Amino acid sequence: MAKNYNYDMYDYGTSPRKLQPEYTPNRPRKTKNLSQQKPQNNENKQKQNEKKQKAKKQVKNKQQRKIIAYIVIGFSILFAISYRNSEIDEQFSDIQKLKANLVTLEKENEQLQVNIENGSNLNSLEQSAKELLGMQKLTSKQSVYVSLPKVDYIEGN
Repeated sequence: MAKNYNYDMYDYGTSPRKLQPEYTPNRPRKTKNLSQQKPQNNENKQKQNEKKQKAKKQVKNKQQRKIIAYIVIGFSILFAISYRNSEIDEQFSDIQKLKANLVTLEKENEQLQVNIENGSNLNSLEQSAKELLGMQKLTSKQSVYVSLPKVDYIEGN
């Protein structure tokens, strides 16, 4: 069903239609009657003022505690971040030291491989034996000949 709008059927204006509410709430209005109020004395006013001041102080204290808590949380977060960064820096420096140590060990390993290859040469072995150990080639006087009988010492089955 169409709602009842208060407008003329042939009015084609550009202004919007005004809707009528379906009901009107009935609320009784509270009115203060000055004759019914009791006159307050100064003590009651002072007590109310003190209560208001205490309430304001409590609210202010709560706000200050919140601010302090936020500051403490902020500093703890910054401390955690800086601590983690220092740990990362320390680990990075350890990695750099290990890489440098690896490079020196690789160079030493290559040098030892070159020395092994050079040491396997018979001429270099003979030369190092002469120089370092004081060895000499055998002369004919130093040779001792051993005669072995031609008997086969291996027994067959």
